[in-house]
Amino acid sequence: MEAKLFRKGKTRDVYDLGDNLLIVATNRISAFDVVFPFDIEGKGESLTNLSCFWLEKTKKIFPNHFIRRESKDSILVKKARRIDIEFVVRGYLYGSAWRSYQKGQRTVSGVLLPNNLRMAEKLPSPIITPTTKEDAGHDMEISKAEAISRKLVTKDEWGELEEASLNLYKFYSRHAESNGIIIPDFKLEFGRADGLIQIDEPPTHDSARFWPRKKYEIGKEQSDSLDKEYFRSWLMKHGFKGDGPVPEVPEETKREVSRRCRLAYEVLSGKTPIESVKF
Repeated sequence: MEAKLFRKGKTRDVYDLGDNLLIVATNRISAFDVVFPFDIEGKGESLTNLSCFWLEKTKKIFPNHFIRRESKDSILVKKARRIDIEFVVRGYLYGSAWRSYQKGQRTVSGVLLPNNLRMAEKLPSPIITPTTKEDAGHDMEISKAEAISRKLVTKDEWGELEEASLNLYKFYSRHAESNGIIIPDFKLEFGRADGLIQIDEPPTHDSARFWPRKKYEIGKEQSDSLDKEYFRSWLMKHGFKGDGPVPEVPEETKREVSRRCRLAYEVLSGKTPIESVKF
């Protein structure tokens, strides 16, 4: 059967194969909703390595769409009807949640946080901060009540997906910790296909934060990471936050992005000890 382009994302291309989809992880890179005009060598293969690793390990915790790997940078998955919600699970106070907290907001997605928390501090327990899933524009925060009233999910489905998100976070974070990595937050997506299943990608360089335990410090920016934050930080240092002309990115920076993407898989899979990684 000839593959027909189903969706072209910022960094991945999805092809329709009838009952299944082929997801191709490209070498493209995006930040601040901008796709950059260059490739990162080996990025698609590294993301596919980590996706296959995670999806095989977690299928008994909650069913997912993974069928098999098709090539170095593609996987065959079961087609599902996407639920237009991103379940963002946070175990640490960082990113947009930290920025809101700094401004005095203490309730995040219905969860009351204690006072006097610091940047990058571990939360008393993981929380879910869901957003809408938009094909264009920015995702927006959404509450359980809003999701149900908009018929994105039923009350029972919400409960099942909330439990699944927390169980998956528990597994991912424990496995990562055993390899010297903290996963402070990540996003999950789900769909319907003979029941609810996990779709899209598990925690990767593009969709999660990976902090080396040996470099972790509460109260500071966690710039020594194996995720896309390194690239975002470089862009911000050079005056780019999504608006205006794209800065010229040197080859040295591109190679470092490639290295960190590759190491995310190698360290989390246990192939490379975190102690040997230089930052």
